[in-house]
Amino acid sequence: MASSEEFMQYVVDQLNSAGTITYRKMFGEYGLYCNGKFFALVCDNQLFIKVTNEGQTVSASLKKAPPYEGAKPWFLISELDDKEFLYHLTTVTCEALPFQKSKKKS
Repeated sequence: MASSEEFMQYVVDQLNSAGTITYRKMFGEYGLYCNGKFFALVCDNQLFIKVTNEGQTVSASLKKAPPYEGAKPWFLISELDDKEFLYHLTTVTCEALPFQKSKKKS
């Protein structure tokens, strides 16, 4: 089941205190970026945030699950109403992630 635009907007509203949150459609689901860094997916109306060592220090009890079949586990965020927690997890995760290298055109 593809994620809804309404759910996507709700997620962006909940995360926007962490920085400039943008998203783009990917295979019927959504990839999220914070200040230009890819850090999360929304799949089947569920929020998944990349696992980092720094993110694990925010909450040792975060559940992990693959966002799609064959994927590595990501943090599955079931509580979207706690903006302070989402801000903290998003900022420490994004600080730990490198910017993606741009692909050179040949």
